[in-house]
Amino acid sequence: MEIEQQLLNPAQQGLLAIMVLIIMFGMGAALTPQDFRNALYRPRGMLIGFLSQFGLMPLIAFSLAHLLQLSPAKAIALILIGCLPGGSTSNMFTYFARGSVALSISMTAASTVLALIMMPLLLELYASGFAAQLDEQMRKGGEEGHFVIPYSNIVSSLLVVIVPVAAGMVLRRFSPDWAKTAEDTAGFMAIIVILFLLFSALLLRTEYFLATPWEIYVASICIGLVGFLFGYGTATAFRMPPRFKRSISLETGIQNGPIAFAIILLSFSEPIQSEMLWIAILYSAFIVVTSSFVTLFYRRIGKVDWELHQNTRVHKRLFGEEYQTRYPRKVVGDVDTTY
Repeated sequence: MEIEQQLLNPAQQGLLAIMVLIIMFGMGAALTPQDFRNALYRPRGMLIGFLSQFGLMPLIAFSLAHLLQLSPAKAIALILIGCLPGGSTSNMFTYFARGSVALSISMTAASTVLALIMMPLLLELYASGFAAQLDEQMRKGGEEGHFVIPYSNIVSSLLVVIVPVAAGMVLRRFSPDWAKTAEDTAGFMAIIVILFLLFSALLLRTEYFLATPWEIYVASICIGLVGFLFGYGTATAFRMPPRFKRSISLETGIQNGPIAFAIILLSFSEPIQSEMLWIAILYSAFIVVTSSFVTLFYRRIGKVDWELHQNTRVHKRLFGEEYQTRYPRKVVGDVDTTY
């Protein structure tokens, strides 16, 4: 599907940019310097999360792009999504899935900073071939100039969205009550952004939905689902506790969609911009749905180990950190209660 009309007009792009900045400000309001220190105190979980976030997800996106034979622009967009840091909504889903919220927040904070280094490297590794194909298509079409992935613009876009994150952390430091309001507003705004983009396309560009081939829908849905699966499998292979498995799984599959919007709007021009933005919109919409079902499943299977973990925490507060709670084997099974 080649998009011949601009997906968003300049006014809509400006409104989207403002909403993205609000979301990132709210994300920062949910973070503290302690979250970054926790990343250092919990190196095993963080390293496994790093492997899933920046090792598996870009490879999954690259594989899906080849398997589904996506056009170069859409393949680059899908790989861009695969290279993104984790999104703040993963922390919310982790909470409801009975996962480790502390690990999820630490992973979100660390991956947002590491993205400044990792995204350009991963895009060069996985997307340069598609960029060359797109450049060749443009030259054959008689267009002037060459297409290259604007790495410097991408890094600049990341810096732009990190500024409101830092501002939100400052607000959290001096006014926790207002920071909580900003955090809650960001979660609500994230849903508004998705609805705004979908309804803009539905009302003004209905042909996008009708002209979108099934491969695009499959790619937009599967990148998150496969991320959940491989994230959980990686955590299992390293024998992580169940609640850590759920956290790493959700953190792997849920990428930071608002950052994708910012990068695409600030780094790419039409008509490629609209093609890439459509992939990001579909991913952001479908990941909310798939995350909800995965979270409900995790919440059900995690009931016992979560209650044991909470019970163990109470015992340690009452009797000291060295106290070891003894549970009957038939109750505990293979659940690790030491975390």
